[in-house]
Amino acid sequence: MIKSKKFKKFNNIKHGFFSSKGGVSSGIYKSLNCGMGSNDKIKNVAKNLKIVAKKIGVKKKIILLNQVHSNKIYFIKKMSKKKLLGDGLITNAKNLAIGILTADCVPILLFDPKTNTIGALHAGWKGAYKMIGKKMINYFKKKGSKLNNIIAVLGPCISQENYEIKNDFKVNFLKQNAENTKHFKTIKNKIYFDLRGYIFKQLKNAGIQNIEIIKKDTFNPKNNFFSARRSLRKKNNDYGRNISIIMIK
Repeated sequence: MIKSKKFKKFNNIKHGFFSSKGGVSSGIYKSLNCGMGSNDKIKNVAKNLKIVAKKIGVKKKIILLNQVHSNKIYFIKKMSKKKLLGDGLITNAKNLAIGILTADCVPILLFDPKTNTIGALHAGWKGAYKMIGKKMINYFKKKGSKLNNIIAVLGPCISQENYEIKNDFKVNFLKQNAENTKHFKTIKNKIYFDLRGYIFKQLKNAGIQNIEIIKKDTFNPKNNFFSARRSLRKKNNDYGRNISIIMIK
């Protein structure tokens, strides 16, 4: 589990960016697969989620989403059995752990110590393109946050050097904003996208100055994270999911 240097300063929140280690799953899901949407055994995923909850100190279930690569965000007041389709959660309630699942996409945890508000975002390229980061910041502002109080932490994700894309992908981003060209580089006729850099810039443009980046590449097996792209390259038919959590004590 990786902790944010910025969040560590606050005693009233708990958080963690979890790797693939420390769970009970086996095979391609070894070992801390937290994705109920994967084809892993449900009982193993349930055990893994309990391991994570215990590590953080969560007494209730972790609130997760059915992630759909959107910019849909929910404000949560209490536990609910309702299935939520979206990619962002925000709350100011105590003892509600909100989590995000990733396997190369960017997990973003946010905290405003003045309003005691937390947020969790799943930002793949589709959600990022739909400005999910900017939308979350606007949500914080609606809940009374001032921009200079919001802290954002970008967790482990795929690095630019391992994120090869096709030209039409690049064209769409340049149509959105010509300045997006700086998030692409071409090496030996192959184009690579800096997803983390693009999201960092989006948050900066939204007015957030207090941003931490955890520079861990999920694609690199040495870092012990699940990676959708690495699994695809290995011709696996599925992959595990990493979990990132934050909670107000």
